[in-house]
Amino acid sequence: MGKDATVSCKKKRKEAGRNRQPSYGILDSQSVKTAGKAEEVGYDGNKKIKGRKRHISADTQSNLLNVKVHAANIHDTTFGGEIAGQTLMKFPKIDGFSADEGYRKTTENYVKNILRKKFDISKKENPWKILPKRWNVERTFAWLGNSRRLAKDYEISTHSQENMVMLSFSALALRSLKFS
Repeated sequence: MGKDATVSCKKKRKEAGRNRQPSYGILDSQSVKTAGKAEEVGYDGNKKIKGRKRHISADTQSNLLNVKVHAANIHDTTFGGEIAGQTLMKFPKIDGFSADEGYRKTTENYVKNILRKKFDISKKENPWKILPKRWNVERTFAWLGNSRRLAKDYEISTHSQENMVMLSFSALALRSLKFS
């Protein structure tokens, strides 16, 4: 994640009376259609979308911690460990992660056994019930959805798309800060 986004995230956390370093991460992914030619494009059979997936980790205040983009045909459980590991490298004080049921088995084992961190799976018994902490990452996706540039994936490289997500979130975070 870019330095500006990390600084604004820490400033927002301090302004809210929280520790500057997050202690909990929430993982999720979003499938997005690609527009035009692009590298790493796949078909997500669950969402019926040809394009890419954006994997993000967010903290409990919905601040973006990390983003990674790849082909949509790669399953969440395959890639979840990588995003958790990268997030942990940037924010070493994270004690644990939470994710939905799509991250069972491979990601769960990786986080628990290799990273040696707590990993919670949010199980949805009632489809209308709001799950604790999980809604924070969904809110981050909703905020990012307000950026017209992120409505579709217009970038050729995955690295450019990752930077576009970080820029969009940085702009959101800077707008929400109170400067005195």
